[in-house]
Amino acid sequence: MAKKSKRYKRNLEKLGGEKRPRMETANAIETLKKLEGPKFDQTVELVLNLGIDPRKSDQQVRGTLSLPHGLGKERKVVVFAEGEAAEAAKEAGADYVGGVDLVQKIQKEGWTDFDVAIATPDMMRHVSKLGRILGPQGKMPSSKTGTVTNKVAEAVKEFKFGRVEYRNDSTGNVHLPVGKLSFETEKLVENIQAAIEHIKSVRPAAVKGAYLKKAFVSATMTPAIELIVEK
Repeated sequence: MAKKSKRYKRNLEKLGGEKRPRMETANAIETLKKLEGPKFDQTVELVLNLGIDPRKSDQQVRGTLSLPHGLGKERKVVVFAEGEAAEAAKEAGADYVGGVDLVQKIQKEGWTDFDVAIATPDMMRHVSKLGRILGPQGKMPSSKTGTVTNKVAEAVKEFKFGRVEYRNDSTGNVHLPVGKLSFETEKLVENIQAAIEHIKSVRPAAVKGAYLKKAFVSATMTPAIELIVEK
């Protein structure tokens, strides 16, 4: 476990230490804004602890969602496409567009300087070769997340400005960026509420008992605050 900085420890004390109280979402955001922070604009992250068994395929929570106020940062998007689809991706603002040449660049150079990868269905026979490289980074195109599609222009615009991919980790948690700390509190609250409601709406049918167990919010360099949420 990484050693916590002195600033982190001071912030933890301000929150009440390890037994800090749960807070309403707006109060939690206001509290994060008052903590000591770095000079850069921190990303606010929501962590949802779910009552799923991550070892079972029928209890996986994975997909995409659009936040009402976006993420506050334009993300780098690459598109695997050819012909008209490639032109449409370029016009929509994709940062890099290519076909087999792009696949080979990633294979040979290990180049992954992008946040999201989108592919047309016909390109997946080539892109599938990148599973070992892109898979561990969560960048492998998938129909489940809307990143394998013929509507590449629409996907590029959504993912560059606010559409978020998510998937549960090995402990049953889902991590979601929900904006920048500089956002107005109301906008962050609305993004968080939208994310929580979406995750609740995709509850796997195989899950028994409590589904949404706990919710936490934090900024890049701060301790997490547990939220009071309807389960």
